[in-house]
Amino acid sequence: MFNQVTIIGVGLIGGSLGLALKKKKVVKSVVGYGRRRGALNKAVSIQAIDRYCLTLPKAIKDADLVCLTTPVGTFESLCRIMAPHLKEGAIVTDAGSVKGALVKTLTNLMPEHASFVGGHPIAGREKSGVMAATGTLYKGCRTILTPIPETNRDALKKVKALWEAVGANVFELDPFDHDRILSFVSHLPHVVAYALMEMLTHPRIAPLNPVEYSAGGLRDFTRIAASSPEMWRDIFLANKDAVVEGIDIYQETLEKIKKKILINDGAGLIEIFNRANDIREQAIR
Repeated sequence: MFNQVTIIGVGLIGGSLGLALKKKKVVKSVVGYGRRRGALNKAVSIQAIDRYCLTLPKAIKDADLVCLTTPVGTFESLCRIMAPHLKEGAIVTDAGSVKGALVKTLTNLMPEHASFVGGHPIAGREKSGVMAATGTLYKGCRTILTPIPETNRDALKKVKALWEAVGANVFELDPFDHDRILSFVSHLPHVVAYALMEMLTHPRIAPLNPVEYSAGGLRDFTRIAASSPEMWRDIFLANKDAVVEGIDIYQETLEKIKKKILINDGAGLIEIFNRANDIREQAIR
């Protein structure tokens, strides 16, 4: 499908993509780029990439496809550096969790002979780093592409084919619709997990050492709080309006449950919990 794919940021997401591409034999060579030689050597050792470069222009020089898998806050600066060095017909895509206006910005940064296609594989693990990578991460996962009117249709087809080749189910969404939807089902859960763990440091709670008495409930519910802080900082700030909207609605919902508890409305609580059970069943089908 491609002679060379260059992965910018070979961590969990980029490393898993490299492993999957090599496993499916849809690319001749996978090149990695990053700032830490030690992490890149690890990526080579687990065969997530074939080789690496420590300079960006050299890493993308012969790339047919460049995939950005660094925190979304780095995308614009990376594309500005890459633009003059992209080969004829090169495609740049990403795996970021925020799209919105960023898709138009990155599209406009491309030279006339290259294209940008916004993408987001909805996959991950609670651990970060290339040693957490797995070649099956994208099998059966939903991957969203976010084309705009300026998106090159041929490039869009190629990016779709790449994700399908590694086992993903590919869909298309408007970039702003993507951000609002993801703010509720992905970004907000991370806010809640981080907030709950932060709450345990509160002066009224911390002296009790509650973590020593925690069991599976806390561990399972806050698993995602072990995710990369830098990545989620960039996501929350880049998708600020939608994330804040989600927090506001979540606070309203907490207040509704709080009032039911205060007035001893057991039937009202059962109604809310049954509805939650039904939605949960739909989500895991």
